[in-house]
Amino acid sequence: MTYCTPYLLNLGLTKSNTSLIWIAGPLSGLLVQPIVGVIADENTSKWGRRRPFMVIGAAIVAFCLFVLGFTRELVGLIVLDDEAAEAPTIALAVLSIYVLDFAINAVMSCARSLVVDTLPMEKQQAGAAWSSRMTALGHIIGYGAGAMDLPRLLGTGLGKTQFQQLTVISAAAVLSTTGITCWAVRESVLLSTKGSKPRSSFGIIRQIYNTIRNLPPRIRAICWAVFWSWIGWFPFLFYSTTWVGETYFRYDVPADSKQSKDALGQIGRIGSTSLVMESVITCLAAVVLPMLVRSPDKEPYTARPPPAVAGVLKKLHGAKPDLLTTWIFGHVVFAAAMSLAPFATGFRFATALVCVCGIPWAIAMWAPTALLGIEVNKLKKQQTYRRLSDENGDAGGDEVELTGLNDDDNEDEEAAADPDHRRHQHQNGNGAAHALSEGHGGGGAGSGELSGIYFGILNIYTTIPQFLATLISTVVFAVLEPGKSRELADDAEEVAPPKNGPNAIAVCFFIGAICAVVAAFATSKLRRL
Repeated sequence: MTYCTPYLLNLGLTKSNTSLIWIAGPLSGLLVQPIVGVIADENTSKWGRRRPFMVIGAAIVAFCLFVLGFTRELVGLIVLDDEAAEAPTIALAVLSIYVLDFAINAVMSCARSLVVDTLPMEKQQAGAAWSSRMTALGHIIGYGAGAMDLPRLLGTGLGKTQFQQLTVISAAAVLSTTGITCWAVRESVLLSTKGSKPRSSFGIIRQIYNTIRNLPPRIRAICWAVFWSWIGWFPFLFYSTTWVGETYFRYDVPADSKQSKDALGQIGRIGSTSLVMESVITCLAAVVLPMLVRSPDKEPYTARPPPAVAGVLKKLHGAKPDLLTTWIFGHVVFAAAMSLAPFATGFRFATALVCVCGIPWAIAMWAPTALLGIEVNKLKKQQTYRRLSDENGDAGGDEVELTGLNDDDNEDEEAAADPDHRRHQHQNGNGAAHALSEGHGGGGAGSGELSGIYFGILNIYTTIPQFLATLISTVVFAVLEPGKSRELADDAEEVAPPKNGPNAIAVCFFIGAICAVVAAFATSKLRRL
């Protein structure tokens, strides 16, 4: 997010072409997350349902990061002429981005499903909040690294350029954090009886289609609120660094100065500094806001404090906003900040607007995930566990069993946390717990075990607006700023960029602000469902 757009512009791509390349994100999310979600829901690997996909995906991500960072060097080993190597270099960089996006969506899909799989309903909001906090902490570390002059601090052992060293650090980070997660999380293994067979590709697509058509009303409302909000968030996430850096070059550098020979590094460091500040605010908001917001699955007041302060504490507890109000507040704050983007005439003001967005971003990372996790767990509680039979009576609906992986002693904890869990499970001769799940949409697992497909569907509602935002960005860039970037392209005119005329990225931000207002109204509809 920090360096990739400037990096592509530095290779010689136009902003319009760069926006088309970023269609890789929504395309991979549209295809990968729901499909991986369905396959993982029914995965019978002895290592668990989610972990194999996370490990393989993380390895591919690390490899693609390395290729992306050293694209010029890898192409240079084969094509010696610099001019002839330009096209292959761009092609390899774009291919790396696409494969990376596809792989990381598999990791993200399974990581989100783990939260829903392993936590009871009353802890879904806390789990989503901790996910948001860890994401914000990762942003602080990542953007902090981007804001430093890494070649000067670390030498050239990890790479000659800032971008190369960042890709190496990112590859190491995704491998280590995924490894820690897979080692630490207690997951269930899905066991199937003899005669069961893997679902066909058509069966997977049919299940996704049928599930989308028959979404529960509240889950559908959550998805539509996410849909409108992401038309605004997508340009912000991918272009905010470039926007802050371009604002600096347009308004803050002396008018008679020539283009910097290290424009990519300067824009990256300036943009990273703003995103470090934004991430710190996001992290603080992710820590504080969940303490100030009522959980939607708890009674208004259940504690038993001393009688002298019980009345005051009850009033304070009642004054807490609920999660829906907080989510609507996030939409409004984001819309207000982005509506001011076209009026930014200095990188300090631009940085301030980016920092303000740290609060709604913390909410956007937390609220929809928590609400969806609660709804999926409600479906789980309503589930009737029995022997499976497919709608068509074929072998795809054979009996399945869920048993704890390396966690035989965890059954008492789960049963205590969820009384329904104790009733729905039975012990075999070895003491391992087995649960029989009712089919859903022709699936092999109950809806309570289909967190993968529901989060995959939520991701569809996240990615389709990214296609729309990409289309909008492409048109805006082609109209307002055609040609190569004056700030970043190696062969652009070596003059300071003009101050007159609108910044195309800021116009995209303003359009996103309008969509955030629509998202606020869509979120408010949840109260009536």
